[in-house]
Amino acid sequence: MTMITFKGNSIHTFGDLPKAGQSCPEFVVTKTDMHDVRLGELKGEKVVLNIFPSLDTPTCAMSVRKFNEEATRHPNVKVLCISADLPFAQKRFCAAEGINNVMTGSTFRHPEFGEKLGVKITDGPLKGLMSRAVIVLDEAGKVIYAQQVSEVSHEPNYEEALKALS
Repeated sequence: MTMITFKGNSIHTFGDLPKAGQSCPEFVVTKTDMHDVRLGELKGEKVVLNIFPSLDTPTCAMSVRKFNEEATRHPNVKVLCISADLPFAQKRFCAAEGINNVMTGSTFRHPEFGEKLGVKITDGPLKGLMSRAVIVLDEAGKVIYAQQVSEVSHEPNYEEALKALS
């Protein structure tokens, strides 16, 4: 269990993020076309997992915009933005914002995602949603960078995450 904060108040996640050098646990999320994508389908490419509570918050929306912009500078990297938002909401957000360089994934069919990766919030007003975290994987699915953002309302460290891709 990891202690983080939301607007300065302590909350907790189920477990801990996988650490650098560990294999990322296999997971499944649902894309905007309602088809599932498995981590194993992304092997062979570096992957950035941008995990957050909901696109309906300014910080979460900003992280998707930022990684969408950065994805153009890293054409051999897949960016997967994951939240509990329904695929319909993710699709609507991406269309309205011109987001087309990242893939979104919903945990609505696969709530075990949050427990497998240690990002499911277990208490407080965001209970059941994902915490804000970034995990970068190498081509074999091993973690090369992981950040559990300590305050949910803060943005992740984009620079460090992107530096891990080099």
